[in-house]
Amino acid sequence: MAALKSLLPFYAGSVKCIFIDPPYNTGSAFSHYDDNLEHSLWLNMMYPRLELLRDLLAEDGSIWITLDDNESHYCKVMCDEIFGRKNFVANLIWQKKTAPQGHATWLSDNHDHILCYAKNKEKWTANPLERTEKQNAKYNRTDDPRGLYTPDNFTISLTGGQRGAQFAKTGVSDNIYPITTPTGKIVMPPKGRCWLVREEKYFEMLKDNLIVFGKNGDGVPMVKRFLHQVKQGIVPLTVLLQDEVGGNTEAKKEVREFNNQEIFATPKPERLIQRILQIATNEGDLILDSFLGSGTTAAVAHKMNRRYIGIEIGEHAKTHVVPRLKKVIDGEQGGVSGSANWQGGGAFRFCELGEVVFDEYGAIHPSIGFDALAAHIWYLTHRVPFARPSAKSPLLGVMNDTAYYLLYNGILGDKRPDGGNVLTRKILWELPQIKEFLAQGLDIVVYGEATSIEKYLANHNIVFKRIPYDVMDK
Repeated sequence: MAALKSLLPFYAGSVKCIFIDPPYNTGSAFSHYDDNLEHSLWLNMMYPRLELLRDLLAEDGSIWITLDDNESHYCKVMCDEIFGRKNFVANLIWQKKTAPQGHATWLSDNHDHILCYAKNKEKWTANPLERTEKQNAKYNRTDDPRGLYTPDNFTISLTGGQRGAQFAKTGVSDNIYPITTPTGKIVMPPKGRCWLVREEKYFEMLKDNLIVFGKNGDGVPMVKRFLHQVKQGIVPLTVLLQDEVGGNTEAKKEVREFNNQEIFATPKPERLIQRILQIATNEGDLILDSFLGSGTTAAVAHKMNRRYIGIEIGEHAKTHVVPRLKKVIDGEQGGVSGSANWQGGGAFRFCELGEVVFDEYGAIHPSIGFDALAAHIWYLTHRVPFARPSAKSPLLGVMNDTAYYLLYNGILGDKRPDGGNVLTRKILWELPQIKEFLAQGLDIVVYGEATSIEKYLANHNIVFKRIPYDVMDK
């Protein structure tokens, strides 16, 4: 929670894709995390985190959550409330294993759920997937100089669309007519179906060598479908099969490569994360995983040239994630390295959560610098990330015809004996661009720790907000 909150001032509304693999709450106790919370505690753990994750998502972003039957349906209800039912995209099914479990009491569970929500479904689109060699393999006819093709059905159903309505009303269709094969055989479309086009269009296609009749020339007419005419992008499916995106066994094999002494209990395969990032992101987009686990999301995002943030509370952040990412940078060829054409390179930063801005007594922690407090104030005031106009300036920015300043940590403030900053008349008129802003009729807000000129400020239509009190109230 604290780590997510610390990201908000800098990344709110900036994350294109969130993938999380939270504890499934199966009742098990794994070596790297506890997966045995009472149901209501699990809900209480997830709800505020999902709210924070929603605020981090970009307007055209999406969140993907893996769970099994223990909590997925309850999580769906929570997400309906937090993200809105209208922003539900799909419940994907991931085939995590194929072999049945001999010890299963009732049915052998071999799939997980992946709940997908958009921040704003009207602004989010799924990227099409590239066609595979298997999908292109049927385009194997080479006897046409226009390219590879496959014979396809030349009939369509009479029961649908405008043609079906017309046929039901009149019993006549312009697309039902006899066709003579090259051997002289006369064929008609099957019952309930008609030819793909009208007769005059059929003769045009026949003349253009777009119709084939089988090897011996006496088969039913088929239309040539050329590979170069096929839509290159494929709409993603909601069923993710193990042979396409990997399963549990593959994931375990991957994590052994970077830590075979403490094998992470419940990793996800790199191909599964790759598929999600292919659908939901493009190169350079920002990815977030706040249950980073063994670091699969970070490793795959790195290989796919995405920016990423991972959060992990356990020691495996150091024992599993860091070694894994170092190997990725060195160019390891496991997982999706081949399909992503990964050769190594790049860098990452490993950060540990610092002190809270305000301690339990409301005092600013002495380790907090100007930038951290400024980002905190700006986000609490405007709910957008902080982008400082210029270094070493007390001017935070201008928004909605109001200019905001912060005097803190030695930035243009007269030092008090206790090290704090005090706003004086001299300092006030040294604030950058303040006279210009006042001349333009802008409102002025100054955040500071102390001042003795409140009445003077009010006479100049300047509002002084005392920190930490006026900040903590937000």
